[in-house]
Amino acid sequence: MSIVESDQDEIRQIESGQVPTRYARGWHCLGLAEKYKDGKPHTVKAFGQKLVIFTGSDGKVNVLDAYCRHMGGDLSLGEVKGNEIACPFHDWRWGGDGRCKSVPYSRRVPMRARTSTWQTLDQDGLLFVWNDPEGNPPPENVVVPRIEGAEDEGWTKWVWNEIVVNTSTREVIDNIVDMAHFFYIHKNFPTYFKNVFEGHIATQYFDGISREDVTPADPDPSAPKMLETRSVASYYGPSFMIDDLTYIYETFNMKTVLINAHYPIDENSFVLMSGIIVEKKPELPGDPDQIAATQAQWILGGFNQDVEIWQNKARIDNPLLCEEDGAVYQLRRWYEQFFVDVADVKPEMTDRFEHELDTSRPNESWKKEVADNLALRRAAEGQLI
Repeated sequence: MSIVESDQDEIRQIESGQVPTRYARGWHCLGLAEKYKDGKPHTVKAFGQKLVIFTGSDGKVNVLDAYCRHMGGDLSLGEVKGNEIACPFHDWRWGGDGRCKSVPYSRRVPMRARTSTWQTLDQDGLLFVWNDPEGNPPPENVVVPRIEGAEDEGWTKWVWNEIVVNTSTREVIDNIVDMAHFFYIHKNFPTYFKNVFEGHIATQYFDGISREDVTPADPDPSAPKMLETRSVASYYGPSFMIDDLTYIYETFNMKTVLINAHYPIDENSFVLMSGIIVEKKPELPGDPDQIAATQAQWILGGFNQDVEIWQNKARIDNPLLCEEDGAVYQLRRWYEQFFVDVADVKPEMTDRFEHELDTSRPNESWKKEVADNLALRRAAEGQLI
């Protein structure tokens, strides 16, 4: 009896484990702080539950579990009274520390009247909450750095966008190491690409130029010509990225800061946020606020390109990589630190790791592709090749 080898043995199978039901430890941005400072309670669905956010008369923004521990009333439908949120059901009043401060119709507050709270950080016009499944406060070395230009008169105000994405948060994180998708998805031409992971910070260094084959065939000769984009983008923890982004033109540089942030709604969806500010400079060709608004729409378009991919792709735990694909597995080890107990964080998750991609082979291929596309365009326009 002979043994016949099955072709199935030669086919690589996609491995896809369970999506983590634990939510990442770290600071998570909930968007612009000002929208929570109108004296009203706000509902946010995050970390698999419903939260209520309110600002007390002392100006402090508070985040609590939305459901009253008395009879389950929805605090986000209640009323802010002083520094407390009053339940719409029986007027139990809850403070930002999670303790019930008063029950107007009772002699005393029950001893166990306490609910879940999230530590907040109101900084640079943004609201952050600290999430830790173990219930520990943030370590002193795990901080959100101050953002250059934020709430500075020399810069524009935040232009902010939010969209809901129906997939797991790991998909957005993988982009940190994905050089090639910039060419194919965002129509950019990477010329330099490097990653550095250390501690709770993951950084992407990127230089790129526009693809000539996707720019207008007859550009406006009076419009400023952009030569290069330079980006230093760092995730500070599992979900908040600050991107120092400079657009280099022939006669000036335009300095911007881009925020790429998200927070999980549940294990299969998250809110993806982008914010941008632009440094006001006299040499800018137009109103800086309008430039920021235009850039924000352009960035949102790029996010939508990513979202279309994420929401239609398979979750894959064993990606098959080539040499130019970057440090995907190393990135995922770094990301894993936020989903395990602090005692289980391993050195390989936090030790410094550096990887610079050799862009020579991709650039050789991409230059040829761009040249071929330009030739086809000229042919379609009836010009000589």
